[in-house]
Amino acid sequence: MKYLLAIDAGTGSIRAVIFDTNGNQISVSQKEWIHIEEFGVAQSMSFDFDKNWTLTCACIQESIQSANISGENIIALSATSMREGIVVYDTHGKELWAVANVDARASQEVKYLKENFAGIEEEFYQLSGQTFALGALPRIMWLKNNKPDIYDKVANISMIGDWILAKLSGVIATDPSNGGTTGIFSLNNRDWQRDMAVKIGLKDDIFPPCHEVGTVIGHVSQKASTETGLSTNTKVVTGGGDVQLGCAGLGVVKAGEVAILGGSFWQQVVNIPSQTLPPKDMGIRVNPHVIHGLSQAEGITFFSGLVMRWFRDAFCDMEKLEAKAKGIDTYTILEEKASKVPVGSHGIMPIFSDSMKYAKWYHAAPSFLNLSIDAEICNRASMFRSLEENAALVSSINLDKIKEFSGIEIDTIVFAGGASKGKLWSQILADVTGCKIKIPKVTEATALGAAMAAGVGAGIYKSLKDAAKELVVWDKEYTPNMENKKIYDGLKQKWQKAYESQLKLVDDNITNSMWKAPGL
Repeated sequence: MKYLLAIDAGTGSIRAVIFDTNGNQISVSQKEWIHIEEFGVAQSMSFDFDKNWTLTCACIQESIQSANISGENIIALSATSMREGIVVYDTHGKELWAVANVDARASQEVKYLKENFAGIEEEFYQLSGQTFALGALPRIMWLKNNKPDIYDKVANISMIGDWILAKLSGVIATDPSNGGTTGIFSLNNRDWQRDMAVKIGLKDDIFPPCHEVGTVIGHVSQKASTETGLSTNTKVVTGGGDVQLGCAGLGVVKAGEVAILGGSFWQQVVNIPSQTLPPKDMGIRVNPHVIHGLSQAEGITFFSGLVMRWFRDAFCDMEKLEAKAKGIDTYTILEEKASKVPVGSHGIMPIFSDSMKYAKWYHAAPSFLNLSIDAEICNRASMFRSLEENAALVSSINLDKIKEFSGIEIDTIVFAGGASKGKLWSQILADVTGCKIKIPKVTEATALGAAMAAGVGAGIYKSLKDAAKELVVWDKEYTPNMENKKIYDGLKQKWQKAYESQLKLVDDNITNSMWKAPGL
C-alpha cells in the first residue's frame, strides 16, 4: 500500500498527517509549539528552529507508528505552513534566524519605508498584492539594522513550510503561494521580484528557486531518514501556504470559486486570474494560488473564532454545564438558544474586527452597541447570535470589496473550518451573502491539500485540479432566505457607519485599538 505524508506547520502546532492515495486520513500526530518574544525586542515572536525541528521529527515518527506502516510505504511528502513566517540561512544551508507569522517587530522599519520612499508601498503592492504590514522586507531591514553580523551571513531565505522540506531534503526552495506572501514577488510572473530589495538597499541574491506546487525537489536525505524514520526513497515535493493549499483541499481550484475559512481568524478567498491587478486602494490582500495561472483575493476578519471562544468561556458557564450533562458541545447549546432569537439579534451590534483595509489596518476597541437592560431581549442567546451574524456581515463586506475590483460574481461559497460545524452559523452566512453555502466532508483540508501536492509529485494525480475533483466530497448545502437577506443588507450599512464612529474614538485616544498593523 502506498501513502502520502502531509506536514502542517501552523501558528500554534506542528502536525504530521498520513493519507492513503484515495485521500483517506490514516493517522495524525500533533504537538504544540510556542513562539517566544525576543528579550528586549518589542512585539517580536521568534521561531525556535532547533526545538521545533525536534518536534517535527517526533510527529513524523509517531504518525508512521500510529499508521502501523513503514517509512518505505510513504512514497512522497509535502508541507504547508503559516504564511509570513520566515527563515534565513547561511551559505551552508544552516539556519541563522527565524520569526513566526505573528512577529511584528519591524514597526520602525515600516514607518521608515513609508516616510523615505514615497509611493513605494503602492508600487510594490501593485506587483505583489502585499503591503509592508505582514511582508518580509521590513523584517529583513530590521535584521540588517539590529543584527548586522547575522544579516551579512544571509545567503538564502524561505518560509516555514519550505524550511521543513529543506530539513528533509537538503534543498532550499519555495513555491509561489509561499514566496508571494513575502511581498518580494510578482503575481503575474509567479516568481521573485528581486529589484524590490535593491530599491530599498537590501540583498537581492538570497531568494531560492521558486517551483510550482507539486514539483519534486529531491528525496529524504540520509540524515533526515535517521531522524524521522522516513525512507530515502520518499520524494520531497513543494507544498504551499496554508490558506491556498487548504482551498485546494476544499476543491476551490477554478477561477471564480470562493471559500470562507472559519477558524480563529476568518479568511474570505476568491480565485482570480493571475494577471488581475490588485485594487488601487490597497484594501484587499492578493496572493498567488497553488494553482498555476490563478491568484487569490483575500479578505481577513480578525478574531471571529477567538471572540466566540472568549464569549463562551467568559459568560456561558451554564451552557457548559448543560452541554456536559447532555454530552454535546457547548456551541450546540448556544446555537439552539440563538436560533430562537429574531434575525438581527434585536439590533445588537458587535464591534470587533473591521472589514479589510489592508493599506491602513487597525481595529476599534472591542465592544457591543445597542445593548438593552431588558433581560428578555439582551441575554447570552441574543449576544451569541449577534456575534455569528457579525462574522457573516464582515465577511460579506470583504467579498463585496473583492467583487468590486475583480468583477467576479459570487453565487456559491465553500464554508470550512470549525465555524462550518454550526448549522445556525452556516444558515446565517447563506442569508447574509445571498449565496448557496457548501460544506465539505473533509475536516483536514489544509493537510489534504499538502497530501494532494505530494500525490502530484509522486504521479498519483495529474494535477491539483484533478486531485480535488477526485477527492473532495460534499456534506451539506444551505440555501439563502432572501427575506432575511433584506434585513441583513440594512444591518450591514448601519454597522459600517457605526464602525467608522468607533474608529474615531481610537483616533482621538479615547479607546484602545484591538489591533494595529506594524508602522501605524
